[in-house]
Amino acid sequence: MPNNSECKMRKYKFRDLTIEELKNVSKTYPNFTFSMNTYTFKDGSQKDLLNFSGTVPVKYGNSYNIPICLWILDSHPFAPPICFLKPTANMGIAVGKHVDARGRIYLPYLQNWSHPKSTLTGLIKEMIAKFEEELPLYSLSSSDAARQSELLSYIAKITEGETDMKPRSTTGGRNEGCSNKITVVGAGDLGIACVLAVAAKDVADKVVLLDLSEGAAKGGAMDLEIFAVPNVEISKDFSASADSKVVVLTVNSLGNAQTYLDVIQSNVDLFRGIIPAVSHYSQNAVLLVASHPVEVMTFVSWKLSSFPKSRVIGVGANLDSERLQYMLTNLLKAEVLAKDAWVVGEQGEDKVPSWTSCNVAANQTEGMAAHNSREQVANRAMEVLKGKGQRSWSVGLSVADLADSIVKDKRKVHSVSTLAKGCCNINSEVFLSLPCVLGTSGVIEMVRLEEDPLVQEKLQSSAGSIHDLQQQLKL
Repeated sequence: MPNNSECKMRKYKFRDLTIEELKNVSKTYPNFTFSMNTYTFKDGSQKDLLNFSGTVPVKYGNSYNIPICLWILDSHPFAPPICFLKPTANMGIAVGKHVDARGRIYLPYLQNWSHPKSTLTGLIKEMIAKFEEELPLYSLSSSDAARQSELLSYIAKITEGETDMKPRSTTGGRNEGCSNKITVVGAGDLGIACVLAVAAKDVADKVVLLDLSEGAAKGGAMDLEIFAVPNVEISKDFSASADSKVVVLTVNSLGNAQTYLDVIQSNVDLFRGIIPAVSHYSQNAVLLVASHPVEVMTFVSWKLSSFPKSRVIGVGANLDSERLQYMLTNLLKAEVLAKDAWVVGEQGEDKVPSWTSCNVAANQTEGMAAHNSREQVANRAMEVLKGKGQRSWSVGLSVADLADSIVKDKRKVHSVSTLAKGCCNINSEVFLSLPCVLGTSGVIEMVRLEEDPLVQEKLQSSAGSIHDLQQQLKL
């Protein structure tokens, strides 16, 4: 490599491991060429990344050489590469189970990437096997050349941005007759709780549980298989999620991270292999994030998916808001106040009660008295809330409540994590819990909060700390 490339290569965290892997690739596939180029991510950010391209042999009746390009992230081998087809001018992309219209390649091997078990040579072997099941390219007639040149111009830039090319259906008819489908990603306690709550509430015609753990189904996922819960499918293949109305993210990294930032970065790395896949298979879905920290992971999901902000939301303070309204109505006998009461901000100690309207008193003195009385009642309720934990089953019920409003287009107000930029003088791209009207397209509108300097100060403080944390993450 040129000296400049060697200098850039030093930025790789695990340089020796990466070089060793590339040597193995070169031995097995000597036609591959290696270079260092600039990669543009969906959010517009750029990074100099190592990449290699060449052809892989595929037998599909005849023998074909399929051109591919792999981009190696600087966290390799702990993060999977980004893979694309690299068709020539006389080749067309056959959109299917493992390839989208831009030529990006999606494989179970990538989604389940785990060092040291996963390797580049192992990935290429699976790529060949999948391509032999479904050939990803076809020969173009001369009349298609103009359209293909436009596509090749796009692929040459190797970006992940939006494209106006519409892919053909990737479902292969597997979801016919299933109009309301919800996918839950992650088969931990929270994932199982979400599946059971959604099934019990009869929100969807079908619920898919994507179990990303290695090997056969374990724990709750195994029990779901044993007792055959109606309309629930358990799968390890992301294509099972195709055409979902809502995709619920419950996964959290269980790595050996030392600091809080490391824990979040591990989750970001995990989401890199998940969000592009579910976004590919369910391009009109609402992403509902329940992973921690929910504000940051909702932001990450938004950036990685390139979905509009209205279709990426976090569970936020929906559970706390429902509990607050219940307490005001049933325990403190303040039903009039309950309907306008919300918990907003970020999950944890910094959440704060707020109101979406107020009953205007006859004069200023009465208004102040009413305000003070309301605050006292809210503070009593919040003190009780502090003693309430957020168990998996209770969060699962909250997720089912949100999914119900989305799938059935109920236009109901919920306090969910949504992009807060422009609200309460917040100028950064952060997600905070705010009351929003939900429907089939996600957030339909944000309900305006009553002006309260203390609430605004709290929200701005949360926005500042979350933004600072996000700036330290590598997307």
